[in-house]
Amino acid sequence: MAQALFPLGRTCITPGALEACLSFPMPPELLFVLHVTGNWQTMDHEDQSANRRAIDDGSRVFSAYEFGTYRFFVITEADRSSTTILLAEEY
Repeated sequence: MAQALFPLGRTCITPGALEACLSFPMPPELLFVLHVTGNWQTMDHEDQSANRRAIDDGSRVFSAYEFGTYRFFVITEADRSSTTILLAEEY
């Protein structure tokens, strides 16, 4: 199994994203695992590179995933205090 690349801090999910996960169904934990292990294949190379730099320089890490008709964003704050899952339209 892939190793975590950075700390997630406190994990949060918006009500809309939780409802989408439950209706798909998909456990929210899967999004956290994809995000923290660097599984960013659905993002373009520039955004993947930005995330690799963010891990090194302590910037915000931002991931996007599509499941069915849902587009999820997963954001870890620069200070690594928290990571939030939200729907794209909630951003």
